Amino acid sequence: MSTSFLKEKNNNKRYLHRQAQFESKVRSYPRKLPFAIQSATGAWITDVEGNKYIDCLSGAGTLALGHNHPVVTESIKQLLDSNLPMHTLDITTPLKDKFSEFMYTLLATEKDEYCLQFCGPTGADAVEAALKLAKQVTGRSGIVSFSGGYHGMTHGALAVTGNLAPKQGIEGLMSPVQFLPYPNAYRCAFGLSSEQSVSAHISYFENFLKDVESGVVKPAAVILEVIQGEGGVNPAPIEWLKQVRRVTKELDILLIIDEVQTGFCRTGRWFAYQYAGIDPDMIVMSKAIGGGLPLAVLGIKKQYDAWQAGNHSGTFRGNQLAMATGLATLEYLKDHDMASYVAEMGAWFMAELNGLQKRYPRIGHVRGRGLMIGMEIIDPALPRQSDGSYPTDSTAAAASIQQACFRHGLVIEKGGRGGTVLRFLPPLNVTKDELHQVLDKLERALQENQ
Repeated sequence: MSTSFLKEKNNNKRYLHRQAQFESKVRSYPRKLPFAIQSATGAWITDVEGNKYIDCLSGAGTLALGHNHPVVTESIKQLLDSNLPMHTLDITTPLKDKFSEFMYTLLATEKDEYCLQFCGPTGADAVEAALKLAKQVTGRSGIVSFSGGYHGMTHGALAVTGNLAPKQGIEGLMSPVQFLPYPNAYRCAFGLSSEQSVSAHISYFENFLKDVESGVVKPAAVILEVIQGEGGVNPAPIEWLKQVRRVTKELDILLIIDEVQTGFCRTGRWFAYQYAGIDPDMIVMSKAIGGGLPLAVLGIKKQYDAWQAGNHSGTFRGNQLAMATGLATLEYLKDHDMASYVAEMGAWFMAELNGLQKRYPRIGHVRGRGLMIGMEIIDPALPRQSDGSYPTDSTAAAASIQQACFRHGLVIEKGGRGGTVLRFLPPLNVTKDELHQVLDKLERALQENQ
């Protein structure tokens, strides 16, 4: 393959114009991050004009160790030299065996063993598999999901996703799906204080599923994110998670935990559900599990593995290259105790953001765990609501701050209702010095948008 493109002297506008010429209008990130990437190393991106940026998006959490980490690139080189096929469907290889052993051991607890299902290479496909399996195991069809949740863009995954925008004009999504309010420490669906809110959500959830007059037939499964990512970085209260697990067990409803973005040390634990000490019936995993390459795996409690051969298949479920990069990444995370490092760096970074909040009234709330952090932008001139929050009409302000960050060399994403939450997903091995630079660039953006 020719590498002459690496020597071309071009500008971002040229590439963006050509991208608009070649690609569908469905593209999204180039509208918010208008550059063409020339190279990337660690937490740093360089565009075709030579401008450098700190990357706090990390491929939406896919790049656990940042761009082109040596253990990842070396694993690719070793695979290419091994003559191992790139794809093997679901036929095993020594590499797949080693990857599977690592994952099998990681998921196992004293009470439960999980088997692995290799899905198509996206989290959405693993969600589809989990929904189908739950229906097959229970003989029931309903699914309970939560407002603000994000589970993917395929048919079933979109049906259980809370965001309405991608559903517009799409008729006939999977049914029946029932949505319930998800706890939010800053914006309670019931308009209550944070202390009252948790109790209200627990009571509502339990009553909804146990009330014989609720009008809803017992579902096959409940699906949720322990920390909602696209929904605005909302961590679920630990007590609420415990009670959700208690109720689903009592009623023989399967609990599916979506760890696509939160898994593999992102929150300061290997999995976010471990904070609550609960035992999901299924665990959806993707993004960081492939070390930057496409891979999705579903963890299933062995007693619920009711599949027959070929019930859910996919051509690329045997992506050997992703297993190589994934195993290299997971072993690095374990060998370097990255969970502890992420917890420490995340606590420090959140404390610094809380310090910024005291100086900039535009920051309404800082939340998250580990290095999965959100900062909600508000209009402090508006009156507070009954739960202490502000109305969610700061979309333009959040977008302006995001663009100012970009101009100063900081790549971040937005999320939450109206896109009012600025999201930070730096590489897990980001240094404190790099986080200091993130804070400096962020503060300059805030100063321009007071």
